[in-house]
Amino acid sequence: MPELPEVETTRRILEPYLLGQRIQKLLHQDPARYRHTERAEGRKVLGTSRRGKYLILQLDQGLEAIIHLGMTGGFRFEPHRHTRVTLVLPQQTLYYTDPRRFGKWWVVEAGDYREIGLLGRMGPEPLSPDFTPVGFKQALAQTRRKIKEVLLSQEAVAGVGNIYADESLWLSKIHPERPAHTLSPAEVKRLHRAIREVMGQAVEAGGSTLSDESYQQPNGEPGYFQFAHKAYDRTGQPCRRRGCKGRIVKMVVGGRGTHFCPVCQQNSR
Repeated sequence: MPELPEVETTRRILEPYLLGQRIQKLLHQDPARYRHTERAEGRKVLGTSRRGKYLILQLDQGLEAIIHLGMTGGFRFEPHRHTRVTLVLPQQTLYYTDPRRFGKWWVVEAGDYREIGLLGRMGPEPLSPDFTPVGFKQALAQTRRKIKEVLLSQEAVAGVGNIYADESLWLSKIHPERPAHTLSPAEVKRLHRAIREVMGQAVEAGGSTLSDESYQQPNGEPGYFQFAHKAYDRTGQPCRRRGCKGRIVKMVVGGRGTHFCPVCQQNSR
């Protein structure tokens, strides 16, 4: 957390407050984590975008502010006890909060991502025309890693994190430990379709707010996709697939807690 749906929701809500505004101050006390932010002061926000889990602000004079929310980062319209960065605009002040301090900011020349290596090797956006079954199949065929690990790596497809990997694998009936290169063409198509479906629905629902409530939309509302979860955080509960008698179990894959149904997501290779 936050993953693509949460970052996209944040971008959509913040964009009207940012576009055309000149950043007056970027205040913080951690220059190692929030790098070169003084370069953004006095710069006008020309646009907003998102790449995977990164929020990007296009600034004038050829600069970009790149924001990674980490595990618990987010924006608020009011001060918060975990405020780490204060973004002062002419008519609005935005507060970046991050209880666990895993988030990072960079202000760089547009397109210069040498300090942010993942941006340079990230796969296609799952909701874009660039994410095709053919390209996805080629990416999976090149690795023997477990499919859950491949999805989390961001290189085959961007923006999929722990929640939406579990949800997509459940929807496509694929075991999270299957070696990626063993997926059949039909399974790749199912997973491709599932990723697009899950991500699209999660964006429309404003993302997922879990029990720790670490993610909220900037206006203070929670996300609502957690009510549609079929696998993630449902350990011990009945599988929601019609006709399946299994129960969701949890194991660790690639160092991450992973939820799946052992009945309808069997590890057949």
